[in-house]
Amino acid sequence: MIRFEQQRNFLKSDFLEFKKIKTDKNKGLPQPPSVKAYDSNAKIIALPPVTTDVLDQPNIYNCIKQRRSTRFYANEAISLEELSYLLWATQGITGTTKNGLTLRTVPCSGATHTFETYLFIKCVDGISAGIYRYLPVEHKLLYLFELDEMENQIDAITLEQPFVPNFAKRAAVLFAWSTIPYRSEWKYDVSTHKKILIDIGHVSQNLYLASESVDAGACAIGIYDQELIDSILGLDGTEEFVLFLSAVGRKKFKD
Repeated sequence: MIRFEQQRNFLKSDFLEFKKIKTDKNKGLPQPPSVKAYDSNAKIIALPPVTTDVLDQPNIYNCIKQRRSTRFYANEAISLEELSYLLWATQGITGTTKNGLTLRTVPCSGATHTFETYLFIKCVDGISAGIYRYLPVEHKLLYLFELDEMENQIDAITLEQPFVPNFAKRAAVLFAWSTIPYRSEWKYDVSTHKKILIDIGHVSQNLYLASESVDAGACAIGIYDQELIDSILGLDGTEEFVLFLSAVGRKKFKD
């Protein structure tokens, strides 16, 4: 039991300890940017407006009841309208606070929003296969690069999945969420990291339910090659690194 003690303590509330810490925010250091910069000359793809027209199942009760981790995907594309909706549902901006913090479709500790959304797009109508990053402020996609042998690369990234081997490469899109921890460390110091893990759970569940509502399936992936995916996406592995993945595709078998 001793070997579990440190990690169990990590799961507990440390509010009293946190009160003793002078954070970078308390020290008057500038708040880090809430989104990554990008080259204005890069290839940018406008996403369709999000409307209820995209929904196949608008009843939230049914979406919650029917949600399952889907590992079998039909050889079909999802539409750009559906992808737009899934991105909005997981990181879309729905408002701002008086001091300029973004309010999004998912809850987040102190509106610090440490996540960036990268996409391994294999089969989406209307756009080329490749690696993209979601721009939540503009609700657009930033094209990054073409990835040779994408299916093999996804296979290598997702390692040996215990239930259905090699399923991730068959998805239409692989979501990869990175975290930039200092966005939250600036405000919460050492208590940040538990909050980040809680926050990514909100994001993942929204993707599950939003996928269900457009008759698609999602499956969260926690087993992956950290160094490989960080390297592919050009992340330094320290100030920014991938935290969680999820495959999304049209269901092969109906419930």
